[in-house]
Amino acid sequence: MSPPDSQTQGADSAFEELRAAAESCTSCGLCEQRTQVVFGSGDPHADLMFIGEGPGAEEDRTGLPFVGRSGKLLDRLMGEEMGLTRDSVYIANVVKCRPPANRDPRPEEIAACRPHLERQLELIDPKVVVTLGNFSSKLLMDTRIGITKLRGRAYAWSGRALVPTLHPAAVLRGGGDAMAMVRADLVRAQMIVNRSTGDPSETEPAVVDLTELSELADVAGANR
Repeated sequence: MSPPDSQTQGADSAFEELRAAAESCTSCGLCEQRTQVVFGSGDPHADLMFIGEGPGAEEDRTGLPFVGRSGKLLDRLMGEEMGLTRDSVYIANVVKCRPPANRDPRPEEIAACRPHLERQLELIDPKVVVTLGNFSSKLLMDTRIGITKLRGRAYAWSGRALVPTLHPAAVLRGGGDAMAMVRADLVRAQMIVNRSTGDPSETEPAVVDLTELSELADVAGANR
């Protein structure tokens, strides 16, 4: 294996600086009850990045994202539909500290953590981002359209493809139909990754522009 070049070393150093900044963050009240910051895990040079909502109890205990029931399901679906393990992707959340009692993150908490997530995206520079659930999808796409209307297509976003899908927790609650939706979305994401990394045999799904969001629905008050 050849030694890392100076650009890679610089990016790795910047990534560790970001991790340290997140771990010492006191920008919102979530810092007062956390066991530890759940910064993210996986390959910081990955072509594919998953972004969820926030840590739960198991994540707060271990410091790793998606290690509870939802994480086990995500691992399984990544393997079955994409041929991937979590070591070959990067997994993070919108907020890095656990909201008490696993409640939804509040707007001010999302705003406080947003710079950390945006810097993660900048440094990892994935070719494809898969957003898991409403919070990450709405935040990155700057929309009030709910996830069930957003999913099923890929979007051109910040020079990369964004594929919104249901959160694994929704699959655990929703059963077969929800499972089939997520499977299809993960296949779509992997096809785009394959094509972007030079597989000429792969047919790349259509990627629509975010300006077409208005065609999905009259979004006022849309939550799902």
